[in-house]
Amino acid sequence: MRVAPDTADHGRVSHHPIDVALPQHVEAALTTYLASRRASGEAMDPSFASAVDALSGFVLGGGKRIRPTYAWWGWRAAGGDPDGDLAEEVLTAVSSLELIQACALIHDDLMDASSVRRGKPTVHIAFGTRHREQGWLGSPERFGMSAAVLIGDVALAWADDMLFAAGLPSEVLRRMSEPWRDMRTEMLAGQYLDVLTQARGDSSPDAALRIDRLKTAAYTVERPLHMGAAMAGGSPELIDGLRAFGADIGVAFQLRDDLLGVFGDPEVTGKPAGDDLAEGKRTLLVALGMQFGADVLDTALGKPDLDLGTVEEVRRALVDVGAVDAVEERIEELTKSALAALDDAPVAEPAATKLADLAISSTKRTF
Repeated sequence: MRVAPDTADHGRVSHHPIDVALPQHVEAALTTYLASRRASGEAMDPSFASAVDALSGFVLGGGKRIRPTYAWWGWRAAGGDPDGDLAEEVLTAVSSLELIQACALIHDDLMDASSVRRGKPTVHIAFGTRHREQGWLGSPERFGMSAAVLIGDVALAWADDMLFAAGLPSEVLRRMSEPWRDMRTEMLAGQYLDVLTQARGDSSPDAALRIDRLKTAAYTVERPLHMGAAMAGGSPELIDGLRAFGADIGVAFQLRDDLLGVFGDPEVTGKPAGDDLAEGKRTLLVALGMQFGADVLDTALGKPDLDLGTVEEVRRALVDVGAVDAVEERIEELTKSALAALDDAPVAEPAATKLADLAISSTKRTF
């Protein structure tokens, strides 16, 4: 069920300039906010400013702005008006999701002992290198780990600050407080389950999908949509439909990411080849590979010094046993069910068309 579209010439759905240039608007909001926080951080202590610079560089140095995009279109789906009085405030509010993402990635890199993110040293590696170059006391590695924990914490705290300083009316803040609260807890629960699953060596498909549901789907698509729709006062029927859509697309998004983590080009993904394998990630791809008899995973998974030859061997095995095809089929099934949920929901145009397009681009991507 779709609300009648706002159409331009030739019956095509029209888009507002903010819709078209949304990532740039998010970038501008983040740049402004982080600059203001750097000034206050430097006033506290000049040394802290360097930590703020690292966070700003991380946030502004890459990323596809997926979470703010879904939140904005959740708002538009519930009738949010980009020409209305609250458009700028909503833009600032949804942009705060990038700070949640920064916290998750910085801490995730630390927990996974990843050395590269977006083609650059991860935060804990960069600060460990700084310690070593300055000849400071103690362990460079421990300093780098400590700095990454704290910088990730700053990102999480500032996400709250940015949201609540956006200027939204109290009633709007009240409506979106539930998805905001639940999203942060779900993300952390998913992170913990990821760590726990690796420690237990649980390679079951069910465990992998539970992590995908909490760690990625909830805070990447489902809750941002929920948050946006709630800000616009969306109906329970609309919110339920968007959440069903978002839950399935979010899992499909992660499954595509898992495939890219093994088969993606490092020049494009910004991470070393086979990085997920070296980290011992119990993804659905790996779980199905082990279930289907890809025995090479027994020795390759969780091996820090994994060589390219072994990565290629694992790739061939995952294709040969049918694990890759099985994951592709699951992505297709989830995408279809998500689009069906979207079609059944009372989504205002142009959001219905845009969300359908986002579903395809999120699950078919090759970057």
